[in-house]
Amino acid sequence: MKVTHILWNMLGLLFPLLVAAISIPSLIESIGLERFGFIALAWAAIGYASILDLGIGRAVTQKVASYIGANQHQCISPLVSTALTLTSIFSVISLFAVVVFLAAGLQEYIPREDVTNKELTWSIALLALAIPLQALSATYKGVNEAYLNFKGISVLRMLLGAANFGLPFIVSMYSQNLSLLIASLVVSRLAAFFVYRAFANKQMDEANLQRVFVFELSLVRELFTFSGWVTLSSIIGPFLVQVDRFFISILLSASAVTLYVIPYEVSVQSLVVVGAISSVAFPTISRLLTADRLQANAVFKRWLIIVIIGMAFVCGLLFWLMPYLLRLWVGQFVDDSSILVGQIMCVGVYLNAIGAMLYAWLHANGKTKITALAHCIELPIFVGLLYFSISQWGIVGAAIAWVIRVLLDTSLLSLATLSLAKQHNANSEDALNVS
Repeated sequence: MKVTHILWNMLGLLFPLLVAAISIPSLIESIGLERFGFIALAWAAIGYASILDLGIGRAVTQKVASYIGANQHQCISPLVSTALTLTSIFSVISLFAVVVFLAAGLQEYIPREDVTNKELTWSIALLALAIPLQALSATYKGVNEAYLNFKGISVLRMLLGAANFGLPFIVSMYSQNLSLLIASLVVSRLAAFFVYRAFANKQMDEANLQRVFVFELSLVRELFTFSGWVTLSSIIGPFLVQVDRFFISILLSASAVTLYVIPYEVSVQSLVVVGAISSVAFPTISRLLTADRLQANAVFKRWLIIVIIGMAFVCGLLFWLMPYLLRLWVGQFVDDSSILVGQIMCVGVYLNAIGAMLYAWLHANGKTKITALAHCIELPIFVGLLYFSISQWGIVGAAIAWVIRVLLDTSLLSLATLSLAKQHNANSEDALNVS
Protein backbone atom coordinates (compact mmCIF):
# COMPACT_ATOMS: atom_id res chain seq x y z
CA MET A 1 0.00 0.00 0.00
CA LYS A 2 1.33 3.42 -0.90
CA VAL A 3 1.77 5.76 2.05
CA THR A 4 0.75 8.68 -0.18
CA HIS A 5 -2.70 7.11 -0.60
CA ILE A 6 -3.07 6.85 3.16
CA LEU A 7 -1.87 10.42 3.66
CA TRP A 8 -4.39 11.76 1.13
CA ASN A 9 -7.13 9.81 2.87
CA MET A 10 -6.03 11.13 6.24
CA LEU A 11 -6.02 14.71 4.99
CA GLY A 12 -9.54 14.28 3.64
CA LEU A 13 -10.68 13.11 7.06
CA LEU A 14 -8.77 15.61 9.19
CA PHE A 15 -9.72 18.85 7.42
CA PRO A 16 -13.47 18.48 8.16
CA LEU A 17 -12.56 17.96 11.82
CA LEU A 18 -10.79 21.30 11.83
CA VAL A 19 -13.87 22.99 10.37
CA ALA A 20 -16.05 21.23 12.93
CA ALA A 21 -13.82 22.30 15.79
CA ILE A 22 -14.13 25.94 14.72
CA SER A 23 -17.83 26.02 13.80
CA ILE A 24 -19.66 23.70 16.22
CA PRO A 25 -19.35 25.81 19.43
CA SER A 26 -20.72 28.89 17.63
CA LEU A 27 -23.38 26.81 15.88
CA ILE A 28 -24.69 25.41 19.17
CA GLU A 29 -24.65 28.85 20.74
CA SER A 30 -26.61 30.26 17.79
CA ILE A 31 -29.32 27.62 17.37
CA GLY A 32 -29.45 25.96 20.80
CA LEU A 33 -29.00 22.43 22.05
CA GLU A 34 -32.29 21.07 20.66
CA ARG A 35 -31.86 22.24 17.06
CA PHE A 36 -28.24 21.10 17.07
CA GLY A 37 -29.47 17.74 18.34
CA PHE A 38 -31.78 17.50 15.33
CA ILE A 39 -28.93 18.40 12.98
CA ALA A 40 -26.86 15.62 14.58
CA LEU A 41 -29.76 13.26 13.89
CA ALA A 42 -29.84 14.49 10.27
CA TRP A 43 -26.12 13.72 9.90
CA ALA A 44 -26.85 10.26 11.30
CA ALA A 45 -29.74 9.71 8.88
CA ILE A 46 -27.60 10.72 5.91
CA GLY A 47 -24.88 8.38 7.10
CA TYR A 48 -27.47 5.63 7.32
CA ALA A 49 -28.31 6.22 3.65
CA SER A 50 -25.67 3.66 2.78
CA ILE A 51 -28.43 1.13 3.45
CA LEU A 52 -29.98 2.10 0.12
CA ASP A 53 -27.07 0.89 -2.00
CA LEU A 54 -27.40 -2.50 -0.27
CA GLY A 55 -23.63 -2.86 -0.10
CA ILE A 56 -23.38 -2.39 -3.88
CA GLY A 57 -20.83 0.44 -3.58
CA ARG A 58 -18.46 -1.80 -1.62
CA ALA A 59 -19.14 -4.66 -4.04
CA VAL A 60 -18.21 -2.35 -6.93
CA THR A 61 -14.88 -1.55 -5.25
CA GLN A 62 -14.07 -5.22 -4.73
CA LYS A 63 -15.22 -6.39 -8.18
CA VAL A 64 -13.62 -3.56 -10.18
CA ALA A 65 -10.35 -3.94 -8.23
CA SER A 66 -10.41 -7.68 -8.97
CA TYR A 67 -11.09 -7.03 -12.68
CA ILE A 68 -8.13 -4.65 -12.80
CA GLY A 69 -5.88 -7.18 -11.06
CA ALA A 70 -7.00 -9.92 -13.48
CA ASN A 71 -6.74 -7.59 -16.52
CA GLN A 72 -10.47 -7.97 -17.32
CA HIS A 73 -11.15 -4.29 -18.00
CA GLN A 74 -13.97 -4.96 -20.45
CA CYS A 75 -16.18 -6.15 -17.58
CA ILE A 76 -16.02 -2.87 -15.66
CA SER A 77 -18.45 -0.58 -17.54
CA PRO A 78 -21.39 -3.02 -17.62
CA LEU A 79 -20.88 -3.75 -13.92
CA VAL A 80 -20.92 -0.06 -12.96
CA SER A 81 -24.01 0.64 -15.08
CA THR A 82 -25.90 -2.26 -13.54
CA ALA A 83 -24.89 -1.17 -10.03
CA LEU A 84 -26.14 2.38 -10.61
CA THR A 85 -29.48 1.11 -11.88
CA LEU A 86 -29.99 -1.05 -8.82
CA THR A 87 -29.13 1.80 -6.46
CA SER A 88 -31.51 4.16 -8.28
CA ILE A 89 -34.39 1.72 -7.87
CA PHE A 90 -33.90 1.44 -4.13
CA SER A 91 -33.51 5.23 -3.83
CA VAL A 92 -36.93 5.81 -5.43
CA ILE A 93 -38.46 3.31 -3.01
CA SER A 94 -36.94 5.19 -0.08
CA LEU A 95 -38.38 8.51 -1.24
CA PHE A 96 -41.82 6.93 -1.44
CA ALA A 97 -41.42 5.59 2.12
CA VAL A 98 -40.66 9.09 3.44
CA VAL A 99 -43.73 10.50 1.66
CA VAL A 100 -45.88 7.87 3.37
CA PHE A 101 -44.27 8.70 6.74
CA LEU A 102 -45.07 12.40 6.37
CA ALA A 103 -48.55 11.81 4.96
CA ALA A 104 -49.37 9.69 8.01
CA GLY A 105 -48.28 12.56 10.28
CA LEU A 106 -45.84 10.38 12.21
CA GLN A 107 -43.42 13.29 12.57
CA GLU A 108 -45.81 14.80 15.13
CA TYR A 109 -44.80 12.10 17.61
CA ILE A 110 -41.10 13.05 17.60
CA PRO A 111 -40.29 14.62 21.03
CA ARG A 112 -39.35 18.31 20.87
CA GLU A 113 -39.84 21.61 22.71
CA ASP A 114 -39.02 24.60 20.50
CA VAL A 115 -39.01 23.17 16.96
CA THR A 116 -42.42 23.60 15.28
CA ASN A 117 -44.21 20.80 13.44
CA LYS A 118 -43.92 22.76 10.17
CA GLU A 119 -40.14 23.09 10.58
CA LEU A 120 -39.79 19.40 11.32
CA THR A 121 -41.99 18.32 8.40
CA TRP A 122 -40.06 20.39 5.87
CA SER A 123 -36.76 19.24 7.37
CA ILE A 124 -37.65 15.56 6.92
CA ALA A 125 -38.89 16.21 3.37
CA LEU A 126 -35.63 17.94 2.45
CA LEU A 127 -33.57 15.27 4.16
CA ALA A 128 -35.31 12.66 1.98
CA LEU A 129 -33.69 14.28 -1.06
CA ALA A 130 -30.19 13.98 0.41
CA ILE A 131 -30.48 10.27 1.18
CA PRO A 132 -30.63 8.90 -2.41
CA LEU A 133 -27.87 11.31 -3.43
CA GLN A 134 -25.70 9.80 -0.73
CA ALA A 135 -26.54 6.26 -1.84
CA LEU A 136 -25.75 6.91 -5.52
CA SER A 137 -22.53 8.68 -4.56
CA ALA A 138 -21.43 5.50 -2.77
CA THR A 139 -21.39 3.59 -6.07
CA TYR A 140 -19.31 6.24 -7.83
CA LYS A 141 -17.02 6.39 -4.80
CA GLY A 142 -16.58 2.62 -5.11
CA VAL A 143 -15.27 3.07 -8.65
CA ASN A 144 -12.78 5.71 -7.51
CA GLU A 145 -11.49 3.54 -4.68
CA ALA A 146 -11.04 0.57 -7.02
CA TYR A 147 -8.82 2.76 -9.23
CA LEU A 148 -7.01 4.01 -6.07
CA ASN A 149 -8.05 7.60 -6.79
CA PHE A 150 -7.65 8.56 -3.15
CA LYS A 151 -6.38 12.04 -3.96
CA GLY A 152 -9.60 12.98 -5.75
CA ILE A 153 -11.77 11.36 -3.09
CA SER A 154 -9.86 13.11 -0.32
CA VAL A 155 -10.18 16.56 -1.88
CA LEU A 156 -13.92 16.01 -2.26
CA ARG A 157 -14.20 14.66 1.28
CA MET A 158 -12.44 17.78 2.56
CA LEU A 159 -14.90 20.06 0.80
CA LEU A 160 -17.93 17.98 1.72
CA GLY A 161 -16.85 17.75 5.34
CA ALA A 162 -16.28 21.49 5.47
CA ALA A 163 -19.73 22.09 3.96
CA ASN A 164 -21.28 19.58 6.37
CA PHE A 165 -20.37 21.78 9.33
CA GLY A 166 -19.70 25.13 7.71
CA LEU A 167 -22.92 25.60 5.71
CA PRO A 168 -25.28 25.14 8.71
CA PHE A 169 -23.09 27.59 10.62
CA ILE A 170 -23.37 30.17 7.83
CA VAL A 171 -27.15 29.67 7.65
CA SER A 172 -27.42 30.03 11.44
CA MET A 173 -26.00 33.55 11.15
CA TYR A 174 -29.20 34.57 9.35
CA SER A 175 -31.86 32.10 10.51
CA GLN A 176 -32.48 29.42 13.15
CA ASN A 177 -35.14 27.71 11.03
CA LEU A 178 -34.38 23.97 11.12
CA SER A 179 -35.53 23.33 7.55
CA LEU A 180 -33.10 25.93 6.18
CA LEU A 181 -30.28 24.36 8.16
CA ILE A 182 -31.15 20.95 6.73
CA ALA A 183 -31.40 22.42 3.22
CA SER A 184 -27.73 23.35 3.43
CA LEU A 185 -26.88 19.66 3.93
CA VAL A 186 -28.88 18.72 0.84
CA VAL A 187 -27.01 21.25 -1.27
CA SER A 188 -23.64 19.82 -0.24
CA ARG A 189 -24.75 16.24 -1.01
CA LEU A 190 -26.01 17.29 -4.45
CA ALA A 191 -22.68 18.89 -5.28
CA ALA A 192 -20.77 15.85 -3.97
CA PHE A 193 -22.85 13.51 -6.14
CA PHE A 194 -21.91 15.32 -9.35
CA VAL A 195 -18.22 15.50 -8.40
CA TYR A 196 -18.04 11.79 -7.45
CA ARG A 197 -19.65 10.96 -10.81
CA ALA A 198 -17.21 13.18 -12.71
CA PHE A 199 -14.23 11.57 -10.94
CA ALA A 200 -15.48 8.05 -11.69
CA ASN A 201 -16.13 8.84 -15.34
CA LYS A 202 -12.66 10.35 -15.63
CA GLN A 203 -11.06 7.19 -14.23
CA MET A 204 -12.93 5.03 -16.73
CA ASP A 205 -12.13 7.39 -19.62
CA GLU A 206 -8.41 7.33 -18.77
CA ALA A 207 -8.59 3.52 -18.81
CA ASN A 208 -10.08 3.79 -22.35
CA LEU A 209 -13.32 2.16 -21.25
CA GLN A 210 -16.45 2.84 -23.21
CA ARG A 211 -19.26 3.90 -20.92
CA VAL A 212 -22.37 1.80 -21.47
CA PHE A 213 -25.91 1.92 -20.10
CA VAL A 214 -27.00 -1.64 -19.57
CA PHE A 215 -28.72 -3.73 -16.94
CA GLU A 216 -27.51 -7.30 -16.99
CA LEU A 217 -29.09 -9.90 -14.71
CA SER A 218 -25.89 -11.94 -14.72
CA LEU A 219 -24.06 -8.94 -13.26
CA VAL A 220 -26.81 -8.48 -10.68
CA ARG A 221 -26.07 -11.99 -9.48
CA GLU A 222 -22.34 -11.26 -9.52
CA LEU A 223 -22.82 -8.11 -7.45
CA PHE A 224 -25.05 -9.82 -4.93
CA THR A 225 -22.70 -12.78 -4.66
CA PHE A 226 -20.45 -10.32 -2.85
CA SER A 227 -22.98 -7.79 -1.61
CA GLY A 228 -25.79 -10.15 -0.66
CA TRP A 229 -24.37 -10.44 2.84
CA VAL A 230 -23.03 -6.88 2.67
CA THR A 231 -26.65 -5.87 2.08
CA LEU A 232 -27.51 -7.24 5.50
CA SER A 233 -24.48 -5.52 6.98
CA SER A 234 -25.39 -2.27 5.21
CA ILE A 235 -28.78 -2.39 6.92
CA ILE A 236 -27.60 -3.41 10.37
CA GLY A 237 -24.12 -1.80 10.40
CA PRO A 238 -25.15 1.87 10.09
CA PHE A 239 -28.02 1.18 12.49
CA LEU A 240 -25.52 -0.07 15.07
CA VAL A 241 -23.41 3.06 14.54
CA GLN A 242 -26.26 5.60 14.72
CA VAL A 243 -29.02 4.03 16.84
CA ASP A 244 -27.59 5.17 20.17
CA ARG A 245 -28.40 8.84 19.51
CA PHE A 246 -31.94 7.97 18.37
CA PHE A 247 -32.51 6.01 21.59
CA ILE A 248 -31.21 8.99 23.56
CA SER A 249 -33.57 11.37 21.74
CA ILE A 250 -36.55 9.11 22.50
CA LEU A 251 -35.72 8.10 26.07
CA LEU A 252 -34.14 11.42 27.12
CA SER A 253 -34.27 14.47 24.78
CA ALA A 254 -32.75 16.07 21.70
CA SER A 255 -30.66 18.22 24.03
CA ALA A 256 -29.21 15.07 25.59
CA VAL A 257 -28.18 13.98 22.09
CA THR A 258 -25.93 17.05 21.95
CA LEU A 259 -24.36 16.23 25.33
CA TYR A 260 -23.62 12.74 24.01
CA VAL A 261 -22.63 13.51 20.41
CA ILE A 262 -19.94 16.07 21.26
CA PRO A 263 -17.70 13.71 23.33
CA TYR A 264 -18.63 10.82 21.02
CA GLU A 265 -17.34 12.69 17.97
CA VAL A 266 -14.19 13.89 19.76
CA SER A 267 -13.23 10.31 20.60
CA VAL A 268 -14.45 8.55 17.46
CA GLN A 269 -12.75 11.02 15.14
CA SER A 270 -9.42 9.68 16.34
CA LEU A 271 -10.22 6.79 13.99
CA VAL A 272 -9.35 8.96 11.00
CA VAL A 273 -5.93 7.34 10.73
CA VAL A 274 -7.40 3.84 10.80
CA GLY A 275 -10.10 4.84 8.35
CA ALA A 276 -7.45 6.16 5.99
CA ILE A 277 -5.49 2.89 6.23
CA SER A 278 -8.41 0.45 5.99
CA SER A 279 -10.05 2.19 3.03
CA VAL A 280 -6.76 1.89 1.11
CA ALA A 281 -6.15 -1.65 2.36
CA PHE A 282 -9.46 -3.00 1.05
CA PRO A 283 -8.96 -2.34 -2.71
CA THR A 284 -5.19 -2.89 -2.50
CA ILE A 285 -5.52 -6.31 -0.87
CA SER A 286 -8.39 -7.21 -3.23
CA ARG A 287 -6.00 -6.66 -6.14
CA LEU A 288 -3.10 -8.55 -4.53
CA LEU A 289 -5.20 -11.59 -3.62
CA THR A 290 -5.72 -12.33 -7.32
CA ALA A 291 -1.97 -12.34 -7.98
CA ASP A 292 0.08 -12.90 -4.81
CA ARG A 293 -1.64 -14.09 -1.63
CA LEU A 294 1.58 -14.13 0.38
CA GLN A 295 2.19 -10.47 -0.37
CA ALA A 296 -1.42 -9.66 0.51
CA ASN A 297 -0.97 -11.40 3.88
CA ALA A 298 2.27 -9.52 4.54
CA VAL A 299 0.70 -6.14 3.74
CA PHE A 300 -2.25 -6.81 6.02
CA LYS A 301 -0.14 -8.02 8.97
CA ARG A 302 2.27 -5.08 8.74
CA TRP A 303 -0.48 -2.46 8.84
CA LEU A 304 -2.46 -4.30 11.52
CA ILE A 305 0.55 -4.17 13.84
CA ILE A 306 0.99 -0.45 13.10
CA VAL A 307 -2.67 0.18 13.97
CA ILE A 308 -2.52 -1.87 17.20
CA ILE A 309 0.54 -0.01 18.51
CA GLY A 310 -0.29 3.45 17.16
CA MET A 311 -3.91 3.54 18.35
CA ALA A 312 -2.91 2.37 21.84
CA PHE A 313 -0.87 5.57 22.15
CA VAL A 314 -3.55 7.79 20.54
CA CYS A 315 -6.44 6.47 22.63
CA GLY A 316 -4.45 6.55 25.87
CA LEU A 317 -3.46 10.17 25.26
CA LEU A 318 -7.01 11.15 24.29
CA PHE A 319 -8.40 9.49 27.45
CA TRP A 320 -6.09 11.63 29.59
CA LEU A 321 -6.75 14.84 27.66
CA MET A 322 -10.53 14.45 27.33
CA PRO A 323 -11.52 16.71 30.28
CA TYR A 324 -9.22 19.49 29.08
CA LEU A 325 -10.24 19.19 25.42
CA LEU A 326 -13.98 19.35 26.07
CA ARG A 327 -13.77 22.20 28.57
CA LEU A 328 -11.50 24.19 26.28
CA TRP A 329 -13.62 23.56 23.19
CA VAL A 330 -17.28 23.64 24.32
CA GLY A 331 -17.11 23.91 28.08
CA GLN A 332 -20.48 25.67 28.42
CA PHE A 333 -22.29 22.90 26.51
CA VAL A 334 -20.95 19.82 28.32
CA ASP A 335 -20.92 18.51 31.89
CA ASP A 336 -19.10 15.83 33.87
CA SER A 337 -21.23 13.09 32.30
CA SER A 338 -20.11 14.21 28.83
CA ILE A 339 -16.45 13.95 29.88
CA LEU A 340 -17.04 10.44 31.21
CA VAL A 341 -18.77 9.49 27.95
CA GLY A 342 -15.71 10.62 26.01
CA GLN A 343 -13.31 8.65 28.19
CA ILE A 344 -15.41 5.49 27.99
CA MET A 345 -15.56 5.90 24.21
CA CYS A 346 -11.75 5.93 24.02
CA VAL A 347 -11.74 2.28 25.09
CA GLY A 348 -14.26 1.39 22.40
CA VAL A 349 -12.40 3.37 19.77
CA TYR A 350 -9.25 1.31 20.33
CA LEU A 351 -11.19 -1.93 19.92
CA ASN A 352 -12.97 -0.50 16.89
CA ALA A 353 -9.65 0.40 15.25
CA ILE A 354 -8.57 -3.24 15.33
CA GLY A 355 -12.00 -4.36 14.15
CA ALA A 356 -11.89 -1.99 11.16
CA MET A 357 -8.70 -3.63 9.88
CA LEU A 358 -10.12 -7.13 10.35
CA TYR A 359 -13.30 -6.04 8.57
CA ALA A 360 -11.33 -4.80 5.55
CA TRP A 361 -9.29 -8.03 5.42
CA LEU A 362 -12.34 -10.30 5.55
CA HIS A 363 -14.16 -8.32 2.85
CA ALA A 364 -11.10 -8.31 0.59
CA ASN A 365 -11.20 -12.10 0.88
CA GLY A 366 -14.90 -12.07 -0.05
CA LYS A 367 -15.97 -13.23 3.43
CA THR A 368 -18.92 -10.86 3.69
CA LYS A 369 -21.15 -13.51 5.24
CA ILE A 370 -19.01 -13.53 8.37
CA THR A 371 -19.28 -9.80 9.04
CA ALA A 372 -23.03 -9.86 8.33
CA LEU A 373 -23.61 -12.70 10.79
CA ALA A 374 -21.53 -10.82 13.38
CA HIS A 375 -23.83 -7.82 12.99
CA CYS A 376 -26.89 -10.06 13.34
CA ILE A 377 -25.54 -11.36 16.65
CA GLU A 378 -24.73 -7.87 17.91
CA LEU A 379 -28.03 -6.20 16.99
CA PRO A 380 -30.44 -7.62 19.60
CA ILE A 381 -27.77 -7.51 22.30
CA PHE A 382 -26.94 -3.86 21.58
CA VAL A 383 -30.57 -2.72 21.40
CA GLY A 384 -31.33 -4.39 24.73
CA LEU A 385 -28.21 -2.93 26.31
CA LEU A 386 -29.04 0.56 25.04
CA TYR A 387 -32.57 0.54 26.43
CA PHE A 388 -31.46 -0.75 29.82
CA SER A 389 -28.29 1.34 30.13
CA ILE A 390 -29.84 4.65 29.00
CA SER A 391 -32.80 4.11 31.32
CA GLN A 392 -30.44 3.50 34.23
CA TRP A 393 -27.48 5.81 33.60
CA GLY A 394 -28.47 8.23 30.82
CA ILE A 395 -25.85 9.12 28.23
CA VAL A 396 -23.11 7.38 30.21
CA GLY A 397 -25.12 4.18 29.89
CA ALA A 398 -25.26 4.66 26.12
CA ALA A 399 -21.46 4.89 26.02
CA ILE A 400 -21.08 1.72 28.08
CA ALA A 401 -23.46 -0.16 25.76
CA TRP A 402 -21.52 1.07 22.72
CA VAL A 403 -18.19 -0.16 24.09
CA ILE A 404 -19.63 -3.59 24.93
CA ARG A 405 -21.01 -3.86 21.39
CA VAL A 406 -17.63 -2.93 19.86
CA LEU A 407 -15.87 -5.47 22.10
CA LEU A 408 -18.22 -8.19 20.87
CA ASP A 409 -17.75 -7.11 17.24
CA THR A 410 -13.95 -7.14 17.39
CA SER A 411 -13.93 -10.49 19.19
CA LEU A 412 -16.11 -12.12 16.54
CA LEU A 413 -14.02 -10.68 13.68
CA SER A 414 -10.82 -11.86 15.39
CA LEU A 415 -12.14 -15.42 15.63
CA ALA A 416 -13.17 -15.31 11.97
CA THR A 417 -9.74 -14.03 10.90
CA LEU A 418 -7.96 -16.78 12.82
CA SER A 419 -10.24 -19.39 11.25
CA LEU A 420 -9.52 -18.00 7.77
CA ALA A 421 -5.77 -18.11 8.43
CA LYS A 422 -6.00 -21.79 9.46
CA GLN A 423 -7.98 -22.52 6.29
CA HIS A 424 -5.32 -20.84 4.11
CA ASN A 425 -2.53 -22.76 5.85
CA ALA A 426 -4.37 -26.05 5.34
CA ASN A 427 -4.89 -25.28 1.63
CA SER A 428 -1.21 -24.41 1.23
CA GLU A 429 -0.14 -27.69 2.84
CA ASP A 430 -2.50 -29.65 0.58
CA ALA A 431 -1.05 -27.91 -2.47
CA LEU A 432 2.49 -28.81 -1.38
CA ASN A 433 1.53 -32.43 -0.79
CA VAL A 434 -0.01 -32.67 -4.24
CA SER A 435 3.06 -31.20 -5.86
